[in-house]
Amino acid sequence: MTSTLRLALAALVTATLAACASAPAAQPDLTPPPRPRVDAKTQLEYGTPPAPPPGRY
Repeated sequence: MTSTLRLALAALVTATLAACASAPAAQPDLTPPPRPRVDAKTQLEYGTPPAPPPGRY
């Protein structure tokens, strides 16, 4: 009886560890942050901001 209980407990621990190990990793957020807004003082000092660069594709 004791060996059956130990075997069942070992199977439960193994199943728990396998469930934790197989959890999918969190996907990183790859969206670029928004461009900062240009205030009136910066526009007067540096002119209008340059156009955004063209996309990669």
